[in-house]
Amino acid sequence: MKQFKYPLSAALLAMAVMSGSLWAQGAPQTISVKRVDVVQLATGYRASKISGSSVYNGNKDIIGTIDDLIIGPTDPLPYLVLSVGGFLGMGTHLVAVPFSSIQIVDKQIRLPGATRDSLKALPEFKYTPE
Repeated sequence: MKQFKYPLSAALLAMAVMSGSLWAQGAPQTISVKRVDVVQLATGYRASKISGSSVYNGNKDIIGTIDDLIIGPTDPLPYLVLSVGGFLGMGTHLVAVPFSSIQIVDKQIRLPGATRDSLKALPEFKYTPE
């Protein structure tokens, strides 16, 4: 049995080298890494904690609540899904606003210049069925 072991191994190695599969390389990865101050980042706001939070305008009037935080499949920028109007979940109007449009002032999430009526005038956001 031993006499066939080494020629078989040599033949398999030769076939792998000739076929090029031994030298094949995967596509280069293009992951960009950014150094983050993890201590400072840990003091930020988590999506799980801001869901359900009230959203205020510049006059400190409650204009809606945060229903969700969503990132689109082609756009890596986050959006807030706000629930506007309604009572106890009935008759609410969902809208999406860019996360970059909010401000956090004194631990309040603010959407300057917005009113309930201006948010209700936006196109309604609807979740796709899973």
